[in-house]
Amino acid sequence: MVAATEAARLLTYQAARYIDRGKQSEIPKFCAMAKCLASDTAMRVTTDAVQVMGGYGYMKDFPVERMMRDAKLIQIYTGTNQIMRVVAGRSILAE
Repeated sequence: MVAATEAARLLTYQAARYIDRGKQSEIPKFCAMAKCLASDTAMRVTTDAVQVMGGYGYMKDFPVERMMRDAKLIQIYTGTNQIMRVVAGRSILAE
């Protein structure tokens, strides 16, 4: 879970570097890839955490239950991951 989280974090940092440097051709692709990977990773990691905790993972007494709901919202809220995949794919094919 830590390795997947770090990979998503690094891709997000790479997208931020392209934004800071003003590389307009790379920004949509890397932002879409970072959002998609990070939100999918958040969902996978929180699902695994709930499973590791067993029945306690579903109880509102523990924060992992809320984190799992939040992770699902992130996948949908700022643009669905399917749309992000289309954006990234178009940028890659345009190269």
